Amino acid sequence: MYIDGKKKILFVIGMDQKIEGLIKENIKMDPEDFLILQCFQPVISPFGDLMRDIILSVYQENVDEIIVAVSENNHNNLEAIVKKINENKEIQNKIQIFDYLFKHCKPEYPADSIMEWLEGSGTFKDNVYTSVNVIQNHPLIPSHVKVRELFINKAEPAFL
Repeated sequence: MYIDGKKKILFVIGMDQKIEGLIKENIKMDPEDFLILQCFQPVISPFGDLMRDIILSVYQENVDEIIVAVSENNHNNLEAIVKKINENKEIQNKIQIFDYLFKHCKPEYPADSIMEWLEGSGTFKDNVYTSVNVIQNHPLIPSHVKVRELFINKAEPAFL
């Protein structure tokens, strides 16, 4: 991976520890020049907690570039997790209540059902591009901060 010049980079990654290891192995930077911010999946909403953490990191650490890095090999895990939640008999009543609220309390709820909200909308890559777009166009992100996506293929440990 080519990193131009001396700059501070913030990587926003999923919870997969292998991605963090691949980033540390493949970038030729002093560890003090990059930060790694982990979340379950880097799906970013304009005024969510993850976006707040990104904004605060940019200003506290003088970040010059933000890279949303995801593994192309792990995006199917979310479907299995959502299925597991949906099959949990103990929470079926709660799911029905949430579905009612999601359907009838717009705009507070961002989807039509709790499962749709958990799964996110669009394809895996669309979600990443949307997250990059949200960060790039956020009014509190300075215009000089470059934002891009990085898809990592763990089967072939190289950056795509």
